[in-house]
Amino acid sequence: MMDPRSSAQDVKRCDLCETDVVQMHCDTCLVQLCTGCVGKHMLADESKDHKVVKFQARKSTPLYPGCSSHDKERCEMYCKQCDIPVCLSCLASKQHLGHELSKILQVLGEKKDKITEERNELNDTIYPTYQYIASDVQNRMSQLEKEYGDLSTVITKHGEDWHREIDTLVKKLKVEICEIKNTQLQTLQKHLDEINKTISDIKEEINSIDVAKDTLRLLSITSKIHIYRNLPYKIIPSFSKFIPGKIQGEELIKPFGTLSSSSLTFDEHGYSMETTQKSPEAGSSPPVKKLLDEPETVITIDTGYKYLYNVACVSDEEIWTSGHTSTMKLFSINQGSLLKSIRTKSGNIPWDIAVTKCEDLLYTDYIYRTVNIMKNEKTEEVIGLQNWKPWGVCCTFFGDLLVIMTSDDYKQTKVVRYSGSTEKQTIQFDVKGEPLYSSGSFLIKYMYISENRNLDICVSDSGANAVVVVNQVGKLKFRYTGHTPAQKNKPFNPRGITTDSQSHILTADDKNDCVHILDQNGHFLRYIDCGLSYPFGLCMDTNDNLFISLEYRRNKLRQKRREGFAQLIKVKYLQ
Repeated sequence: MMDPRSSAQDVKRCDLCETDVVQMHCDTCLVQLCTGCVGKHMLADESKDHKVVKFQARKSTPLYPGCSSHDKERCEMYCKQCDIPVCLSCLASKQHLGHELSKILQVLGEKKDKITEERNELNDTIYPTYQYIASDVQNRMSQLEKEYGDLSTVITKHGEDWHREIDTLVKKLKVEICEIKNTQLQTLQKHLDEINKTISDIKEEINSIDVAKDTLRLLSITSKIHIYRNLPYKIIPSFSKFIPGKIQGEELIKPFGTLSSSSLTFDEHGYSMETTQKSPEAGSSPPVKKLLDEPETVITIDTGYKYLYNVACVSDEEIWTSGHTSTMKLFSINQGSLLKSIRTKSGNIPWDIAVTKCEDLLYTDYIYRTVNIMKNEKTEEVIGLQNWKPWGVCCTFFGDLLVIMTSDDYKQTKVVRYSGSTEKQTIQFDVKGEPLYSSGSFLIKYMYISENRNLDICVSDSGANAVVVVNQVGKLKFRYTGHTPAQKNKPFNPRGITTDSQSHILTADDKNDCVHILDQNGHFLRYIDCGLSYPFGLCMDTNDNLFISLEYRRNKLRQKRREGFAQLIKVKYLQ
């Protein structure tokens, strides 16, 4: 059955039921109607005086909208600069002098044409594209089921091969045992035969001595006792022992075989509106970008903070910042100008900030134990904690929130994944039951969090002087404890953390005035050290430009803090 939204495009359909052919028109609302929907339309908003005419006679009785400034006046014109309908009295008041004006019916017609055009685009292009994407994802899920099913079969077969080899090895060892046993038994049996013969000879000797009664017979006996006094040698078997190899999991895995690493790569440009027949593999990986030999500072913004801590990109044009005040500031990246300032609801300093997929601002309130969201300049509590205090927060690719937090007594630290305000996952210990993250007084450490493109969870833990990375199920992948520049030679002290399209992990090191770049497996790649002074917060835009907050400006001559305002810089480090 054909979809009525995409069939018979040459026939105009009712705007309400979207099925029947248009016969009527409401000049008040500019809505096309079939005869069956006229009553429904008029009852939907009884406050209006609906002018319903035959479709062929549409616009014959135009009803202009009333003016919001002048009662009983009708607006026949539209001010494009003010984006409002205007009446003759409005025009006479000279409030719109010099503004671009158009007839309101023309504006309404253009608006309706645009809506119709967008509706056609949704119907003809976007809707089928999303249908294709859903099918593509379903195919990938089916492929995933098949691939991992085949992988399980391979491992099962390999296990069967190992069983056969082990059975063969057991038989071989048993044969060797029989051979060793038989050789030793033959030797002992030969020795026993010799001893039994000697016993027989001794018994015969005794008998011969008993029967010798006469003198001549006694004189003729030659004793062999000197021979028998030399007792036979003693044979002591040395038994073979079985020394079993270790069969603990970790030792057994290496000879048996291991799984190669796997990942999920997210490409924002993987699908296209131009074609819905793109092959599943096309665009599955982001373009490879190489590290620049010399990173360069592109933009510097004076923020007005004495201490600047956190940054979070809204888009390639706007960025949120927070420092040692309750005020969070939104800056234009290209202009370097302040666009907006918003205070936290509690008046406390925001410990960390992040931006959701809907471009809303998140911040953590360490004192009030909350994670909050700013929507339309209003603060809403997303997560309220009891006995735990939030440190860093980030929004994941799928829209979840990752929060790293510490207990009120500072003895425990964990990462929790939330869907909205619902707790989905807790990450706290490694496979041996040891804590993954440091604990202790908040006065001596900072903790920030980011999700990599392969869904690894990356935490900068200054209390442990380490970057701790676990996979999406919470299993420890590695700890990075620094690769201090020789000329600096100070302990690694991680602050802000972020990731890029190449799955690089970047973390600020304010003691050594640089940013460390690691690959997704924790291998050190290089530093970014382009005249940085106390780098703290990090974030990335969609083009892999790195934004670094410099905690405060330092006097280069006197090496003092708090000279002027802290800066935010944009750095290009990938080709």
